[in-house]
Amino acid sequence: PNDDRRLFDLTDVISESGDNALLHRLDRLWFGYSSEKTVIRFGRQALSWGNGLFYAPMDLVNPFDPASIDTEYKAGDDMLYLQYLQDNGNDVQVAYVARRNLQTGDVEADEATAAIKYHGFAGVSEYDVLVSSHYGDAVYGLGAGRGIGGAVWSADLVVTDTDRDTYVQLVTNLMYSWTWGGKNMSGAIEYFFNGFGQEDGNYDPASLAANPDLLARLARGELFTVGRHYLFANVMIEMTPLWAVTPTVFVNIEDPSALVQIVTSYSVANTMTFLGSINVPVGPDGSEFGGIESGLPDRYFSSGVGVFAQLAWYF
Repeated sequence: PNDDRRLFDLTDVISESGDNALLHRLDRLWFGYSSEKTVIRFGRQALSWGNGLFYAPMDLVNPFDPASIDTEYKAGDDMLYLQYLQDNGNDVQVAYVARRNLQTGDVEADEATAAIKYHGFAGVSEYDVLVSSHYGDAVYGLGAGRGIGGAVWSADLVVTDTDRDTYVQLVTNLMYSWTWGGKNMSGAIEYFFNGFGQEDGNYDPASLAANPDLLARLARGELFTVGRHYLFANVMIEMTPLWAVTPTVFVNIEDPSALVQIVTSYSVANTMTFLGSINVPVGPDGSEFGGIESGLPDRYFSSGVGVFAQLAWYF
């Protein structure tokens, strides 16, 4: 990540030549105050909102790509953050993220995010109410979650009002844990409706160019899908107390096409963890995961089978 849009420039490329680069970056640098009921922080920090497991329309600041394997660390942004905890356990959070115009380099209000979110409890249920201005667009959100039997259900509804149109996004999911064959297991299923996506399922350059609100969010790293209806499902299988395997599938329901992932994690030592995955896109030419049209005959923008491996050392 670079700091072209951010308020502070905390990234520096020391040297760059050919395929090699040496750089440094500060991704956490903030000053704060906290008491029993109040938190105030200013500077580079991370913020995560919403009830989506993988698709998170209420998470306005640096959301993860749904297909990300390593989600342990989230990139920070320059913001003023406030939180107040009420006596009943409810809390209100306020965030203001200042950003620069990419063309002029100036800090502008239309580039900023100003948001307030209220989180409350209603019996055994929880709810969220979001009101914000995001890059000059009004964004409103409602979220809810509760236990259903032995499962946990949650959902977010987000409405964005732009100069061109009003868009609706919805995510809802269900999580459940159980034991089978002597192994601990947990599963999740999630549905995501992306109102910014292409209604006709055409992803060629000309069709995408007619949807500038979608392209703007893809370029800013807020959305990672070009369709409208998605289904996600996974099952985590604890093979041993130190080793877990998680088959995962992301499906574009309309194409149809899919991304299949087999993720594994293994605790090598008390301070070392291995994380790996095999990623396989499935779908016909012209579909989202099979490869969208490039505008050139018989040429498609697509990704092939991929392998991810990471060894993390904690100290």
